[in-house]
Amino acid sequence: MNKIKSILALSCIALTLFSCNKEDELTQTNPESTKVTQDVLNKISALSLNNKDVQVIKNTKLDGTTEDAFLIEGCIVMTKDQLNKMDLHGGITTEQYRTTNLVSAPRTIRVVGLSGTGTSALSTNMRNGLQAAINRYNSLGLSINFTLTFSSSTSGANIVVRRQTGSAGGVAGFPSGGAPYNSVTLYSGLDSYTTGVNAHVAAHEIGHCIGLRHTDWFSRQSCGSNQSEGTAGVGAVHIPGTPTGYDSTSYMRACFGSNETGAFNGNDVTALNYLY
Repeated sequence: MNKIKSILALSCIALTLFSCNKEDELTQTNPESTKVTQDVLNKISALSLNNKDVQVIKNTKLDGTTEDAFLIEGCIVMTKDQLNKMDLHGGITTEQYRTTNLVSAPRTIRVVGLSGTGTSALSTNMRNGLQAAINRYNSLGLSINFTLTFSSSTSGANIVVRRQTGSAGGVAGFPSGGAPYNSVTLYSGLDSYTTGVNAHVAAHEIGHCIGLRHTDWFSRQSCGSNQSEGTAGVGAVHIPGTPTGYDSTSYMRACFGSNETGAFNGNDVTALNYLY
């Protein structure tokens, strides 16, 4: 089966009714160079994202510097440049799907979990969950594989996983130029949950980094709601072999519960094997 070469990935995960984004982590701003114009809203909509309540924020990068960015759906961070580079691609809209921005394969993705004594260092629970998530991906024999080290140095990393103060959940971003999104943030509320929950969140955010959307984007049913993240009729291409209805056990549904194990279900495995 031919591998697809590029995909759009989002990040929006929460422990059943827990937010995946903390307002105090993203300082709102209104810079002249980054404005929520109608063109911006149209592009966001055309990428199958909800263009309601888009905000301009100051996003703190891994090196401590800040950048102007859009905050989309409350937990997706995308700069103006990243938005402009995303491709528009027609297709059908259904549960598990992709656009034209995937991670190029084959390749090895180097993951670094931050360690040390700083506030960004992962807790023991987070480290154990991240290791379990990486092991699950590698057990599938995909055309992408992951290496994981725990270090205070991010040199050579393709994805850096860090901790921030906040409620349980995480945030990540989109593949670009054939490379995965370069960071995953895990919020400190995860410290009080099981290794299984930590593994679930870590795997979910990495899923976004390599190109997976929420499996319940059309309803956010896992969050107890009935509100679509938006499709605008373009940008979504069904992954063959995956269902079109609600998948209550997928690791890529928008919200999750306290009993998660971090395991992939059969549909998740089908999607990952088709893409990679």
